[in-house]
Amino acid sequence: MADERLTHLDDQGRAHMVDVSAKQSTLRRAVAEGFVRMQPATLELVMSGQVEKGDALAVARVAGIQGAKRAADVIPLCHPVRLDKVTIELEPRDTDGMRIEAEVVAFDRTGVEMEALAAVSAAALTLYDMIKGVDRSASIETIRLLSKEGGRSGMWRRDGGDTERRNGGGDSEDS
Repeated sequence: MADERLTHLDDQGRAHMVDVSAKQSTLRRAVAEGFVRMQPATLELVMSGQVEKGDALAVARVAGIQGAKRAADVIPLCHPVRLDKVTIELEPRDTDGMRIEAEVVAFDRTGVEMEALAAVSAAALTLYDMIKGVDRSASIETIRLLSKEGGRSGMWRRDGGDTERRNGGGDSEDS
C-alpha cells in the first residue's frame, strides 16, 4: 500500500470527516456483492414468490436502494453523496444461496464504495428478515467491494480474491 495512513484520523489520532472540498467532481462507480445462504427449500420459496411476508426479492431490491441512499446516515464519517444510479441484482447461486450485487454511480467529489456496500448489506438483511421465519439457519456471508472507479486512484478491481490497482496512485479517501 502506497499510503498506509488512515485518512479518517487527524494528526492526534482523533476521528474526523475528511475535507473533500478541494477535490474535483468526477464520475464515481462502485460494485459490491454479498451472499445469503439458505436451505434449498427456502430458496425455492423465494424464487417462486411464496414467502409468507411477500415478494422477498422485490422488497430486498428496494431495501438495497434505500440502503445506498442512507449510507451517510448510518456510517458516521461517510460523506453524503447525490446518487445518480443504484442497481440491485439478486440471483440464485447453487441450490442454497442468493448472490446480491449492487452497482452505485454518482458524479461527485468522493467515491461510492460505502454506498455500494451499504446497499448489499441492506438487501441481505432484508432478505434474511423475509426468510428467517422458515429458515433460522440462513446466514449472510462475504459482503465485499468488487470494483471502484473514479477519483485520483482510478480503477480498482478485485481479482479472484486478490486485488489489483490500475490507473494510478494512492488516493485512499474515495468515500
